[in-house]
Amino acid sequence: MHTVKRAVILAAGEGRRMRPVTLTTPKPLVRVNGVRMIDTAIRALRANGIRELYVVTGWLGEQFRPLEAEYPGLTLIENPWYGSCNNISSLYAARDHLEDAMILDGDQLIRNPAALAPDFQRSGYNAVWTDRTTGEWLLTVEDGVVASCSRTGGSHGWQLYSVSRWTARDGRRLRRHLELEFERNLNRDIYWDDVALFCHRLDYRLGIHPMAPGDVAEVDTLAELAELDPGYRHYLSGGGLT
Repeated sequence: MHTVKRAVILAAGEGRRMRPVTLTTPKPLVRVNGVRMIDTAIRALRANGIRELYVVTGWLGEQFRPLEAEYPGLTLIENPWYGSCNNISSLYAARDHLEDAMILDGDQLIRNPAALAPDFQRSGYNAVWTDRTTGEWLLTVEDGVVASCSRTGGSHGWQLYSVSRWTARDGRRLRRHLELEFERNLNRDIYWDDVALFCHRLDYRLGIHPMAPGDVAEVDTLAELAELDPGYRHYLSGGGLT
């Protein structure tokens, strides 16, 4: 059994699918029913005893600065490549902190703190079983190990969520692979998850952390935001900032 000692929260993206809300507010700091999305993650991590936190910032990064005072143990890391590279650049910027670590996106709602429980047996991702067809990344698991991943989704598989845990050994391996892809191969237009799930899949034996539907809510679009918080519905009809 392994235990998460630290967490890396990726919060550098521009959130383009949630414009115009994200033109003035970074997506993780958008409030859903009065609570910033990133706060749901930080509070859940702290509730699980994980207080060494690293938040990778980029778009409107100065707005994250108060977090360091609000949450002792939280450190901001600037991603200078956020505007020209995919999110591999964010994890690359935080590559010194991947041992015994949890990696998660700051623009999702953590509804059940148990989804961020610190104890785990194998590096891998939170996932929810689905019989229905989904367009999200879908994992096939055999004997507790991820055998394949479909970027285009499917059905009857484990839907991947943006919460993962990494042992010290796999964290060191992930750092080496990030450096290889980002520095030498200049492979900068991929998601960081591609590194372990596709680029170097055979070097890992990843598992899953099963959770219930609704434990974590991913908020990707303005329509999804408005569905969760009716206060944003006016944007869907062409309304502006209020």
